Amino acid sequence: MKKEIITKLHKQFEDYVHVENGIEFCYARELQELLGYEKWDNFYKVIEKAKESCLNSKHAVSDHFANVGKTIKMPKGAEKEINDIKLTRYACYLIAQNGDSRKEQIAFAQTYFAIQTRKQEILEERIQLMERIQAKEKLSESEKELSRNIYQRGVDEKGFGRIRSKGDKALFGGHNTNDMKRKLKIPDNKPLADFLPTVTIKAKDFATEITNFNTKKEDLQGEELITKEHVKNNKNIRELLNKSKIKPEELAAEEDIKKVERKVKFQERNKEALNAKRIKS
Repeated sequence: MKKEIITKLHKQFEDYVHVENGIEFCYARELQELLGYEKWDNFYKVIEKAKESCLNSKHAVSDHFANVGKTIKMPKGAEKEINDIKLTRYACYLIAQNGDSRKEQIAFAQTYFAIQTRKQEILEERIQLMERIQAKEKLSESEKELSRNIYQRGVDEKGFGRIRSKGDKALFGGHNTNDMKRKLKIPDNKPLADFLPTVTIKAKDFATEITNFNTKKEDLQGEELITKEHVKNNKNIRELLNKSKIKPEELAAEEDIKKVERKVKFQERNKEALNAKRIKS
């Protein structure tokens, strides 16, 4: 395919992208024109195949293909209501994959939407990584505050470790910190929280925040009272998770968050280097 044709098609596809509430989509009627289908009935058959592919990929069809009504102008100032479909980038990708690859537009679209879909996947993955990193940083702050609070109330570092472990035992259904590290095959010298999924990190943080609040509010003194408070809060959080059918002890370990942080920093450096290169060129 010639470079000028690729440039022209790329601009056409970008011009037909709509944004609503921060979400990008295309209208099927417009995509029909872009992909070189003259008749809606013929194009709709491709859409139906794409829906089947979506279903087979374990995605909800309604999340990517949304039926809408659309008003078009007719001769002599008249208007006509027609059916249309809002398509996500992923839906457009599936339509391109199920289209007639002999068409020049389809051949381009297959590559174009594959790249765009991958970009979206990378963005979503990065958001999830950042969310987990931020959750862990917040937990670290809460635990540092708890450590300061209990030190002022006659509890040393070893006592803090016991309080935290008993809190874990309440959260993880009878498994203390060391039990969970063995269960998840986490090295002894690594913190348990560094391998937990985001939802569990946030659960631990919420329980710790409540302990901090009530320790100061009730002026709890000594290891026994603070332990009782922390265990109670973790049990309550566990009950809340169980209502959503989440059992923290059954969730798989995630990648070491220290590696995740290095990965994000590496991506940032690459992005900065790429932007600097673009500015120079």
